[in-house]
Formats: sequence, C-alpha cells, structure tokens
Amino acid sequence: MQPSAPLRRVATLAATALAVLAAVSLTPHSADASTARTRAVRFADETLAATMATLDASEEIPGTAWVTDPKLNRVVVTADPTVTGAKLTQLDTVLKPLGETVELKRIATEIKPFIRGGDAIYGSNASSVRARCSLGFNVTTAGKAAFLTAGHCGNPIKSWSETDGGTEIALVPDNGSSFPGNDYAIAVYPASGAIPHPSEVYLYNGTTQAITGARDAVLNETVQRSGSTTGPRLGHVSQGTVTGLNASVTYREGRVTGLIQTNVCAEPGDSGGSLFAGTQALGLTSGGSGNCTDGGTTYYQPVLEALNAFNATLP
Repeated sequence: MQPSAPLRRVATLAATALAVLAAVSLTPHSADASTARTRAVRFADETLAATMATLDASEEIPGTAWVTDPKLNRVVVTADPTVTGAKLTQLDTVLKPLGETVELKRIATEIKPFIRGGDAIYGSNASSVRARCSLGFNVTTAGKAAFLTAGHCGNPIKSWSETDGGTEIALVPDNGSSFPGNDYAIAVYPASGAIPHPSEVYLYNGTTQAITGARDAVLNETVQRSGSTTGPRLGHVSQGTVTGLNASVTYREGRVTGLIQTNVCAEPGDSGGSLFAGTQALGLTSGGSGNCTDGGTTYYQPVLEALNAFNATLP
C-alpha cells in the first residue's frame, strides 16, 4: 500500500469471490413465429419506463438485474445461475405480462456485491468486522473531511483503518450508510491528525488523476475504474464503456436501483471504489460478475446521489 493510500488515491474494492461471465446471446422472452414481425415494433420511452417500473415494484428475486437497452429497444433482464426452480417460475410469471418489451439474458456466474478492494481500507481495531473495502472519493461534509465508499461496506464496518485491525482513521456516522435500495456510505476523518486526503485517483502506473468535479454518467462514454486487485497486476486502471443507465440489481441482500451499468472488468477487490472519466467522478462500485480475463458486467452507485444524500462536495 502506497504511503498516502487510501487517502491520496481513490480506488475500488470487493471481498466475495467473483467468477467468469459466460458469453450469452440475448433472446426474446417469448420467442415465437411472430418475433420477426414484433421486432420491427419500436416501443416508446414511456412504455419501457413503465416496464422498468413494473419490474422495480415486483417481488425481489436474488440473482436478477434489468436495464433499458436503447439499441435493442427493450428492457434486458439478466438472471444468474441461482435463478432456478421456483425462482425461475416466479421470474417467468413477472416477465410474461410484459411481452416483447423485455428480453431475458442468462449468465453463468452469480451476481453479487464486491466487498474488498482498491487502495485498501479495513475494519480497524475498533471494529469487530475484518473485511477489506476501498475508498471511493474524498469529500467534504458539514465542514469535515470524509470519504465515500459502498453501503454494503459501511453497513457492517463503521470504523476504518489503513491496515487490517489498525488504528482508526475514519468513522461512519449514524445514518451514514445505505444498502440495499442504494449502495453508498460515508466515513468522516478525525478533526485533527488525519493523513493527507486530496481528491485523486491512483492509476497504478505511478501517477494519479485529479478529481475536480462530479456528474452523471453518459451512455456509451468511455470510463475507468481503479482497483487494488487488478491494478497492481495489470499496472494500470481498467477501462470500458457505460452500457446502461438506471439499472436495477437484486443481490441476496436486497434490491439496488438507479445504477450505472458498464462492461469495465472487475475482480474480487472492487466495491466502493471509484468510477471516473477524466477529472469527473461518476460512481462507486457496487457489484457485478466476470473478471479481467473473460470480461463481465459491473454496476455502480451514481456518485451524485451519494453526494446529495450526505450534503457532501468534492474537496
């Protein structure tokens, strides 16, 4: 770990194992002889929004995700290999009334949140949890220096350190973490004695990227993710494209909505860390599937929502 990490740098995290995303083709949920004709039908944005709303209001089925795909003009529903038996029947019951507005995609690995990561932050000597997560972006809230990370990290770990079981460097306040529903948390540095924490992302090539602002992600734009698992091995950050906006994912712990979907590769060690484009902060890594050998899909909590939730700004 570099001397000023995780505070001089921003990276990503995750602690649960993550496997290979199988290459699968999209097929209509209800494929029949009329498919060729119905494919020519263009659904209005309002129709697809209503489909998303219906899915978001449905009973939670862990291992599923959905997002509107403008190119396909459908809502693509992803189901991982845990969706079988009664769960698959339940999903089919939800999808059938939605007809050709949805397409079902099966993947071979489980969708799950990532729980360790970037320029690492750990449960401190004041925490009973010894998980490893990652700093997302350094911020200021109510005049105090703080950092953002994932809510599934901030829920179990309130006291954070630079080393496993080390001295506390930041503390998650009451109501400082939200997951599921959202996936963000904030940890506040002490009033004095905090180590340097500029607004930067470590690029794992000996340099950093200054972060000067925050905005919403844009569909099809090129983005980067910095993480401690793949960063040291690759010697650079991971890069890819925003493939969907306002995605919903149902983990075992519950559903998270309004996420950014990308094809940026990720491995165990990525949740809570930074998604960015140049100098602009975009999101905090939430979860996904795949790895940096075979690719995959990764979901991010939009950073603007987290900043607004905690009345926080970039330093």
